[in-house]
Amino acid sequence: MANRAYNFNAGPAALPLEVLQQAQEQFVEFDNTGMSLMEMSHRGAVYEKVHYETENLLRELLGIPEGYKVLFLQGGASTQFAMIPMNLLSPGKVGAYVATGSWATKAIEEAKLFGDTAIAASSEADKYARIPSLTDVKIPDNAAYLHVTSNETIEGTQWQAYPDSGSVPLIGDLSSDILCRPIDVSRFGLIYAGAQKNLGPSGVTIAVIREDLIGKPSMTVPTMLRYSTHAKADSLYNTPPTFAIYMVNTVLKWVKANGGAAGMAARNGEKAKLLYDAIDGSGGFYRGFAESASRSIMNVTFRMGSEELEKQFAKESEANGFVGLKGHRSVGGLRASIYNAVPPESVQALVSFMKDFQSRNG
Repeated sequence: MANRAYNFNAGPAALPLEVLQQAQEQFVEFDNTGMSLMEMSHRGAVYEKVHYETENLLRELLGIPEGYKVLFLQGGASTQFAMIPMNLLSPGKVGAYVATGSWATKAIEEAKLFGDTAIAASSEADKYARIPSLTDVKIPDNAAYLHVTSNETIEGTQWQAYPDSGSVPLIGDLSSDILCRPIDVSRFGLIYAGAQKNLGPSGVTIAVIREDLIGKPSMTVPTMLRYSTHAKADSLYNTPPTFAIYMVNTVLKWVKANGGAAGMAARNGEKAKLLYDAIDGSGGFYRGFAESASRSIMNVTFRMGSEELEKQFAKESEANGFVGLKGHRSVGGLRASIYNAVPPESVQALVSFMKDFQSRNG
């Protein structure tokens, strides 16, 4: 479509055009039922088929082994910041966290409301411009779990390899990089991800939890905030966000048709290289924020010589059809979020604009 924006929003983010077009076709009437999927009972056979197909697609594309439950939850990944300690902390145990940036910090602060926490490693001294090395991660003997934020959308850093947590369950917030590359789910006790970056629209959060971690919490936890509630009911305890789950279904089919996680990794690697090469090859006109070894292939953060120049870049880019390039208010600068659905052509257009902007302002 000629009038599609170059969408670099950090979330809600770009969705594949084919997915949007399919949803448009099926919006008013789904599968010859005379109704939109949004109008149907979540207890009916038509929706249940979509529900369980979506779960099976996740199992296939993530390579989820036996012994894990796939949950469709609400409240965004931020609600998981509370659900994790509420369900997994017990007296005498601590929640261990690696402090890598803005989202990891939010998870830590929330966990403190429910029990003791420990910082297993931190890059705060480096303004969160890097991911701590694996050897820096020190897990306390009484850790109930080790939590990592796989990708920091605001700072633009990403774990290149995950720590080995041994017998301590590893928990991963994969909200902004799930299915951007293959991962070994069996190394995790729990992974979770808000859908609105790589999986679909906002409104549903995916959690994949090892079954032995689903038990009776040691503290009083509301029914809707217990993993056991949703695991026992296959995420149908109450009305799930049915249309958002349908959209995840269509996105997962698109991922599968484009090579699965390995195909996404190749696609994302090419896009990230194109953009980082433009930054590194600018002679200092553009400067990457994240240290090279910690750079994200999902969120490319960069600065310029002055805030005034950055504001001018943001303004001119918007006038040229680019959306979402202004950095987060907490760190400033510029950011291009290049999630799975962002077409390579959008990144190529951005690189061309960056070179033109430099030629006029360098």
